[in-house]
Amino acid sequence: MKILTLYHGSCDIIESPVFGKGKVYNDYGRGFYCTENIELAREWACLEGVDGYVNRYTVDTGEMSVLNLCAPGYSILHWLTILTENRRLRISTPAMRRGVDWLRANYHVDTAPYDAIVGYRADDSYFSFARAFLTNQISLSQLSYAMRLGRLGEQFVLMSRAAFDSVRFDGYEAVDSAIYYVKRKARDEEARASYLRVLEEEDDNGIYMRDITRGEVKPDDPRLQ
Repeated sequence: MKILTLYHGSCDIIESPVFGKGKVYNDYGRGFYCTENIELAREWACLEGVDGYVNRYTVDTGEMSVLNLCAPGYSILHWLTILTENRRLRISTPAMRRGVDWLRANYHVDTAPYDAIVGYRADDSYFSFARAFLTNQISLSQLSYAMRLGRLGEQFVLMSRAAFDSVRFDGYEAVDSAIYYVKRKARDEEARASYLRVLEEEDDNGIYMRDITRGEVKPDDPRLQ
């Protein structure tokens, strides 16, 4: 048995998360997105000028099948592949299409058997970092660096009916947008500024998506892990 405390920031108090509800085009598909970091949940609870709530839950993961994309054996390319399969992604060039097709052929992960998924967060700004890699604007190492900007940490996503059934609501707290939306905005602006500095530097020895799709870097290359 492993009991986790999870937090979900929202404009609403959610005592009973509903299986099958939610946006289809989230990072890992339809699910209930939480974090173990209460400060991040507080930031994500608020909109500009609109206060929110942090909902607190406990969940027993002892009997769950959990896909941890941050564990050994998985790489940022596994995460990126899942992202391309779930988020709305505008394919703007043939090179980008080749990159997406290559990822799906070599790094696809079947998430259907899992009750929950642990992995990177990807709000809109971080999704733009992923897109920059697919369009050869940044290298794989620069993408890895960019994903650490802002210290968003990991998210824990409940996916199956069994996972939803195991969640217990433990209360909530109100969150002041005057404090936490400001923190969220500052975190995002800091990440964007750092990312722009990354774009100014060509990674001469880095691996780009074009190198991968040309066959110059094989799927089993240790540098991809």
